[in-house]
Amino acid sequence: MWNTEGVSNGAALGFIFLFWLQSALTAQTAENVLIVANQSSPVSKSIAEYYARKRAVPAANVCYIRTDTAEEIPRARYNSQIAAAVSRCLVSGGLVEKILYIVTTLGVPLRVEGQEGADIAAVDSELTLLYSSLKGRTHRIEGAWPNPFFQQTDAAFSHPAFPIYLVTRLAGYDFADVRGLIDRSLAAGDRGRIYLDKRDSGERTGDDWLQTAAIRLPAGRTVLEDSETVLYKQREAIAYASWGSNDSNRRQRMLGFEWLPGALLTEFVSTNARTFERPPAGWNISSWKREDRGKWFMGSPQTIIADYIHEGVTAVTGHVSEPKLGFCPRPEILLPAYIVRKRNLAESFYLSIPALSWQNIVVGDPLCRLK
Repeated sequence: MWNTEGVSNGAALGFIFLFWLQSALTAQTAENVLIVANQSSPVSKSIAEYYARKRAVPAANVCYIRTDTAEEIPRARYNSQIAAAVSRCLVSGGLVEKILYIVTTLGVPLRVEGQEGADIAAVDSELTLLYSSLKGRTHRIEGAWPNPFFQQTDAAFSHPAFPIYLVTRLAGYDFADVRGLIDRSLAAGDRGRIYLDKRDSGERTGDDWLQTAAIRLPAGRTVLEDSETVLYKQREAIAYASWGSNDSNRRQRMLGFEWLPGALLTEFVSTNARTFERPPAGWNISSWKREDRGKWFMGSPQTIIADYIHEGVTAVTGHVSEPKLGFCPRPEILLPAYIVRKRNLAESFYLSIPALSWQNIVVGDPLCRLK
């Protein structure tokens, strides 16, 4: 029972409304999750089983497909072996409306092959539009597709209001890394510092987003580095946003942060989700200069998000190919949603991602939420 003695009717109703709104924004459960595991990949099946057990995901919500284990898959095979197979799971299980989040696993292909800037796309980003496809709506393959949930910060995510699934991936270099990520998501707590690292090199757009994020976040917990100094070895980190290896002053592959359970990371980097293959132990980030080409790993000199998971991050976003800056997650939307509004990981990220059927992936447990 609410005790509203001494409180005006308007204030009491306002308080109740805010409580209802907060409840609506955090009400999703494991019943709303579909896990996708690749029968051809032992690690994929192990991750699916571990996550289902830890989150108490119903057995009917685990979808087993059989497809390639390579990170890149031709579009025809994506359509028949992934999209069609997941659709069958949803329809046959009567889950089309109930499922809000789809979780892919390491061992499920990462990228649909194609031409950069045209029809190449992240598998996970393509799967977001499966709900619309099941409702008879098609989307063009070439280019980015508008995300209807982008910037809808006060809206509860539901169907049919938002005709998409929010897709995240449980992945890392190996099962141990993914198990750690899952365990940390269950222990996520509302404490720690938020680190924002501007590039300060003339590119205003991304730096302006970081500046706005700092304004919208708790002042006593937020560190904004606006000089050429790169932040390394910071403690008690619950969130981090930066230019990653696109900051010319960054020289180290690993940040050396102390990451708290639930820690989230985003960076403006084009190819940081290009692979979950482990680089050689001595590998380091470099540059796009021709003379540095021999230092690249998997076709790029840039950071790899699996490094952050290995280091202790709980959730991270990245790109399988060049997204263009305007399609990167917007930190001034993402971080307040997760830290201030206490929205879950999946909703926080997808509120901040402008486009689907594109290059973006989100790694983490969709239900992870700061408590």
